[in-house]
Amino acid sequence: MRRILRRNPIPQHIWHSVTRHAVVLHELDAVQMAHLRELATWFLHSKQINGVQGLDVTLPMRVTVAAQACLLILNLDVDHFDNWVEVILYPGAFRVHHEQVDAVGVVHSEASVLSGESWLRGPVILSWDDVERDTHDCQTGRNVVLHEFAHKLDGLNGAVNGMPPLRSGMSRKRWAEDLGAAYAVLCRQVAAGDPACIDPYAATSPAEFFAVVSEYFFAAPAILKKCYPDVHRQLELLYHQPVSR
Repeated sequence: MRRILRRNPIPQHIWHSVTRHAVVLHELDAVQMAHLRELATWFLHSKQINGVQGLDVTLPMRVTVAAQACLLILNLDVDHFDNWVEVILYPGAFRVHHEQVDAVGVVHSEASVLSGESWLRGPVILSWDDVERDTHDCQTGRNVVLHEFAHKLDGLNGAVNGMPPLRSGMSRKRWAEDLGAAYAVLCRQVAAGDPACIDPYAATSPAEFFAVVSEYFFAAPAILKKCYPDVHRQLELLYHQPVSR
């Protein structure tokens, strides 16, 4: 790590410019910011960030992605981002096609327009328009970088299912109970057409619930703590990072 930091420093002016505009980083103290810079330097050395559809990816853009992605592992190990090497940036929202098999075995092709996607053992794919917007404004709790990289943490156990590897001393039973109860409440609200206090997309699956509450934990923690205090506490334990904002 020291050799990487020495040979691949992020220029000071770029680091300060990027982090000054990244709202989700504003609550970090000087020690945390210094460590985040080290992690972001490692990230840029270890991962490729490539543009498609003619998008020219500049160093500030790469640092913007790296700094916010590494916020998730600020108090974890870099091996939480093992087993994949690439981030793909589209200029804006992108269209994907997935095949679904229905109950009688018929295959249906479905098209979706996404702002981000994370493959279990493949790349993280992001819309730069959405990254840029969420970097400057996280009042709604939305942050596509945090969301997609939370899926990467979730998948470390071999499946993206809302059960990431927990820190030593954490209870899998308590985690499942606390997040499961909150997820059930949200699903009932969404099914009834009632307003939800977090993005209703979280009701899609336990995996999406974990990714969305991870967004809120860093980007709008007061909302998460008010709505789901038990979930907020579990994420404090997981990320080992109380967030007061």
